[in-house]
Amino acid sequence: MDRYLKNILVVSFGFLLLFTAFGGLQSLQSSLNADEGLGVASLSIIYGALIISSMFIPPIMIKKLGCKWTIVISMCCYITYSLGNFYPSWYTLIPTSVILGFGGAPLWAAKCTYLTESGNRYAEKVGKVGKDIVNQYFGLFFLIFQSSGVWGNLISSLIFGQTPDAGYNAGESNYTHCGANDCPYVNVSYVNSTSSKRPSESLIYTLLGIYTGSGILAVLLVSIFLDNIDLKKEPKKEDIKNETFWIKILATLRHLRDKRQCLLIPLTMWSGFEQGFLAGDYTKSYVTCTLGIHFVGYVMICFAATNAICSLLFGKLSQYTGRISLFFFAAFTNAASIIALLLWKPHPNQLAVFFVFPAIWGMADSIWQTQTNALYGVLFDDHKEAAFANYRLWESLGFVIAYGYSTFLCVSVKLYIILFVLVLGMALYTLVEYNENKKLPNNKLEKDTGEDDSLYKTMQTKM
Repeated sequence: MDRYLKNILVVSFGFLLLFTAFGGLQSLQSSLNADEGLGVASLSIIYGALIISSMFIPPIMIKKLGCKWTIVISMCCYITYSLGNFYPSWYTLIPTSVILGFGGAPLWAAKCTYLTESGNRYAEKVGKVGKDIVNQYFGLFFLIFQSSGVWGNLISSLIFGQTPDAGYNAGESNYTHCGANDCPYVNVSYVNSTSSKRPSESLIYTLLGIYTGSGILAVLLVSIFLDNIDLKKEPKKEDIKNETFWIKILATLRHLRDKRQCLLIPLTMWSGFEQGFLAGDYTKSYVTCTLGIHFVGYVMICFAATNAICSLLFGKLSQYTGRISLFFFAAFTNAASIIALLLWKPHPNQLAVFFVFPAIWGMADSIWQTQTNALYGVLFDDHKEAAFANYRLWESLGFVIAYGYSTFLCVSVKLYIILFVLVLGMALYTLVEYNENKKLPNNKLEKDTGEDDSLYKTMQTKM
């Protein structure tokens, strides 16, 4: 096997093992560690630390350690979070959340650098175009990596499904406080005791042991089989100046002087809000409250699978429809889902409906992820680094806020909040497109091909 291809496969399967564990744990936090909102608080801390980490840590670690060992050490940061879940408390989960958040940014930055450098070197070796090889490597990586959302959630559902009396009793009528009516101050005696029952400690430890072992296997795989790439080059003085951390931060802030960037902030934050709601509130207040925690994995598998399929579909479709129609389709889909979630009274007899919502949500999310990234690439072609740094900042802030207020507000209030953010985001986005349309000759709306999405999508912490 070609050495370059072998390295790409090692990185890809390393990430698959690592995020099989983290993805499964992330989906379970609001249900598994619901006391005092510890689980969602830890997720909020992760994305808060990620914001800070992305601005300072990646260049330092990659320069000092190289890509391979940056990946290895960052993976170890993820393992600490799995270990913290063995004895969940404010003294274990919060510190490990900070550690994971600080490891997240260098992990993805090092992976992107490694794949890009490997692709360019192989292209130079065989006399091909570097960009083409790099795109092939990223495509192979995501083909393998995206399945982690399926495996992690499948493992959790199979294990928690072994809970005695894991099934639900459709004859019970105490589901009144599930769904939009779920509030933090509701007396727990009203909540269905069978569905909301916490799995036994032995099953939880079994799951966490599998997740931790998966993370350790990822570290061993990369440590043993991944070749290091020497990135040491004699940089020009102007390059050193341009890579000064404070200058990068100032460039990110200076980019806010662009009115288009300011107008896109609510839409960018919406991406964090909507993902945070599904992972933090839908799984707990609709699925766990009504069906039980062992159904969370199956529901999130439906979301991940639909998201992956539709990402490919809408990425191709955008060439014919343009981004504007896709944005409005996603907004309409999400708005209709939010209204339906406000009105729906979840009950175990409606089992299929619990999977319909994440499937629709995944379809809309695929549009938000692909088209918003591509939109930034098209609008800010001359300042991509600063623009995508802002994207990372505002989307992460959306996650932080969504997870931060999760334990203080009723689900109905959260639904009204995300509906407001969606409407505001789309209104301001429409203004951006209107202004861009006036700049184009013959007032023809620009259609987006989505070419800038593939590389930047790898920097998402849809961790």
